[in-house]
Amino acid sequence: MRLVPIIIAVIVAAFMYFFIIERDSLLAFAASDDATAETVVVEVPEEDIAVVSDVVRVVAVHSTARVIDSAVVVRGETEAERQVDVLAETSGLVTSQPLRKGAFVEKDQIICEIDPGTRHATLAEAQARLIEAKINDNAASKLSEGGFASETRVASAQAAVQAAEARVASAQKEIDRLTVRAPFAGLLESDTAEFGSLLQAQGNALCATIIQLDPIKLVGFVPETEVNRVELGALGGARLASGEQVRGTVTFISRAADPNTRTFRVELEVPNKDLKIRDGQTAEIIIAAEGKAAHLLPQSALTLNDDGVLGVRVVTKDSEADFVPVTVLRDTVDGIWLAGLPEKADVIIIGQEYVIAGVPVEASYQETNE
Repeated sequence: MRLVPIIIAVIVAAFMYFFIIERDSLLAFAASDDATAETVVVEVPEEDIAVVSDVVRVVAVHSTARVIDSAVVVRGETEAERQVDVLAETSGLVTSQPLRKGAFVEKDQIICEIDPGTRHATLAEAQARLIEAKINDNAASKLSEGGFASETRVASAQAAVQAAEARVASAQKEIDRLTVRAPFAGLLESDTAEFGSLLQAQGNALCATIIQLDPIKLVGFVPETEVNRVELGALGGARLASGEQVRGTVTFISRAADPNTRTFRVELEVPNKDLKIRDGQTAEIIIAAEGKAAHLLPQSALTLNDDGVLGVRVVTKDSEADFVPVTVLRDTVDGIWLAGLPEKADVIIIGQEYVIAGVPVEASYQETNE
């Protein structure tokens, strides 16, 4: 039983001897082993090293272009078809009971009435003056026929008639202005003027604010690089911030760019009979555009050249790598649709970062789901 501890003690003593006393010999032995290893590396054939450095193995796919429906996507918002501040054209106290905001009003519905004051008396006076002027005109005409009145008197009488008619029309118009009507059917965005309040034509004359929400507009601003793809009458739609989806058609494309953003205003008209869509809601607008030929490739295939241009690397007929600039059309869960490639292309999807144009490649091809 005592033999095992003795053996262990001898081994530890021998290890300590070589590690401390014979340390230089031990290091020299280790250095000779490294030299032998380096000699083995040099013995690799030179032609094998040349093959490894000249040809790069990559993974590629055979890709064929397909025509896809293209679309212009912009951020925008909903906007009322019309919004008008209805103002009184004459001054006076409001005699009608107010309509509350949110109420729906029809076209030509009375929304404010103003106290007539002495306007009816003014109209009656003007009408009386008109009768008097007509009598004087009739008398002057008959006297002129008998040679007892000059042509100047006849002309003066006729002018008096026309002036009286103008005063009657003015008085009647002033009475018509006492009734303020809705210019179109819509919703009241504010209460109408309160009973007893004073409306002044030269100052505070707001009767009410009316908005029209059916139809409603979708308004977006398209970049100058995309505006030529949008056409009047094109179908479009939007996803509102509330999650609701709506459809409409393009009714307006601005011809002048916004001076600050260099974008162009585009409007779509959307039915809104139930008035659920409100003015000012955020919307992601999609406008249909002419289809384009594109390749569906994984996002990892994209790379940048030395100039920072986005593109992909392809395998040429001579089994060399080449760079082709591309344009991103659409990003999907299945991959990314790219334009700019020829109808058929062998696109490198693994190893594209390790080659440049003109480098020989050995491609192995991966099956696609097309």
